Amino acid sequence: MPSRGRVVPNQQLQNTILEMIARGDGLKETVDYLCLSVEKMFPDLVCSVLLLDDGCVRHLSGPSLPGFYTQAIDGTRIGPSVGSCGTAAYTGVPVVVTDIETHPYWEHYRSKALQAGLRACWSTPMLSSGKVLGTFAFYYKVPRDPSPEEERIVAACVHLCALAIERDQRVAERQRLAQTDALTQLPNRSSFNEAIAQLEKGSSTWGLLLADVDNLKLINDRFGHLAGDDLIRAIAERASDLGEGCRAFRLGGDEFAILIDCEDRSGLVAAAERLIASMKTPVMCFGQPILPSITIGGDLTASDKTPQQVHQNADYALYHAKERRRGGFIEYVSGLGSTIARRFRAIQDLSDALQDGRIDAFYQPVIDLATGRVSGLEALCRMQTRNGEVLAAGYFHEAMRDGQVAYELTRRMMETVAADAGRWLAAGVEFGRVGLNISGMDLYCGGLCERLTETFGAHGVPLGKVTVEVTESVYLDQRDQTVAQEIAEIRSAGMFIALDDFGTGFASLTHLLSVPVDILKIDRTFVQRVANEQAGAVIIRGLIDIAHGLGIRVVAEGIETEEQARSLAAFGCQRGQGFLFSRPLDRQATLAFLEQRRPPLAATPVTG
Repeated sequence: MPSRGRVVPNQQLQNTILEMIARGDGLKETVDYLCLSVEKMFPDLVCSVLLLDDGCVRHLSGPSLPGFYTQAIDGTRIGPSVGSCGTAAYTGVPVVVTDIETHPYWEHYRSKALQAGLRACWSTPMLSSGKVLGTFAFYYKVPRDPSPEEERIVAACVHLCALAIERDQRVAERQRLAQTDALTQLPNRSSFNEAIAQLEKGSSTWGLLLADVDNLKLINDRFGHLAGDDLIRAIAERASDLGEGCRAFRLGGDEFAILIDCEDRSGLVAAAERLIASMKTPVMCFGQPILPSITIGGDLTASDKTPQQVHQNADYALYHAKERRRGGFIEYVSGLGSTIARRFRAIQDLSDALQDGRIDAFYQPVIDLATGRVSGLEALCRMQTRNGEVLAAGYFHEAMRDGQVAYELTRRMMETVAADAGRWLAAGVEFGRVGLNISGMDLYCGGLCERLTETFGAHGVPLGKVTVEVTESVYLDQRDQTVAQEIAEIRSAGMFIALDDFGTGFASLTHLLSVPVDILKIDRTFVQRVANEQAGAVIIRGLIDIAHGLGIRVVAEGIETEEQARSLAAFGCQRGQGFLFSRPLDRQATLAFLEQRRPPLAATPVTG
């Protein structure tokens, strides 16, 4: 028998339990082994171990207790008179009840205990740094007090159980942290991947929403990353509050995922609509009021889809939504993947061409319809394939929907056009103004006017020789006033703004009052109708009259016949471009064209 000073029931048992803890055996397996070992030493008692969880006791181990009893006490809220264990967990001190049948602590629980053959209970709280982890209890089959030897054994068992519980909690916390996003406390990408893997094993119907935060880079650049972090946290909170059956994850950066338990697409759409609606309230981000905006793509599972296919489809839908419905939701439909795949191929081809130096500028002259002289040039991007074929921008138009690729293409074209214009000016060749097409990304990133000023200035080209051409979709997208501000800075620097392809989108002349331009370029679809269709002629005449009334120059695009040119001139259109005058030309052919159309020395150059 161990001496009174020892605090272990058996050195071999202690070593065994410590080994089980060290090698990471399951908590229940370890504690069950300890309880059974102690019960073998003392056949007249029964061990019980409960964990404390949010103010309630949870059954961990009691291998010799009947199931009806463990179920009855599991989840019981602790208190000052809640049996032996509930009271010990509440007070943090041991509680000995020598007779369950008569003790007031057991008033509400004695019938179950007596039915289980339990007549006395001694419960000891397990502590860690003053915090109660749970209780270790001896139940006796007869009314009695614990013996001194049992007291020594319980001291050792409480210590061993506390070690096992603490280790289990540390492991659980490490696992939680490994599967939790530190910024938002949402489950992270690893947890999402596990959830998807579990769904693959089931047969339930579910949906997936993928969401990207709009303009996060702009907010980080303008207000700092602390503001961006506040925005991410606010969106995470709203995404996690979509209701029962919705699980939100942060995949990283500005990406979120929401798994939805739903029977059909109506549940998917409803969740997406709730998420978008939740963004209507501004949030304070590092002292700045910001209205959150997210773009969502989604898909619903089906019998012929794997979870991985659902994920990919939702990704396709999100990509499409970012291009066509930013701030909204697009559900995946059959065929969308092929469209996105073509876009990816175009992006890859254009990226390779940029890297290989196979991007160059061609120029189409803008002609004064009255004199036939050159009043300007439009720089058009051309891509050369590896076998030498030259492709127009229409081939890689889809690639321009990728912001980073579009930004790099503008940078390359800006440098090329500035260098060409500088050489022509140095040679005394007049070309009026040269137009450079820009993308939405160039405006959203900010600093476009500064980039233009530096690039053209480095080649000795005055900004008064530069026209910046934007499309209707870019022109009308005035999020956070960024577009309007950039356009104002460009015009203040002396450059012109041209609204390209006017009439093909959603622009109207009323928009020119809020974000004015210097040049309207009427799209070729109107020009082709000017000679043969009365309605087309009326519309163009009206556009020209209103534009002139606002002090805006007009350029007609896509002129192919003399009749079209004469009609446009008769309506008051002063300038045009198209195959009637010249196809887009490389720089050598452009120089020859300019030399051929060089005005007499006494003449004043036409600009516009």
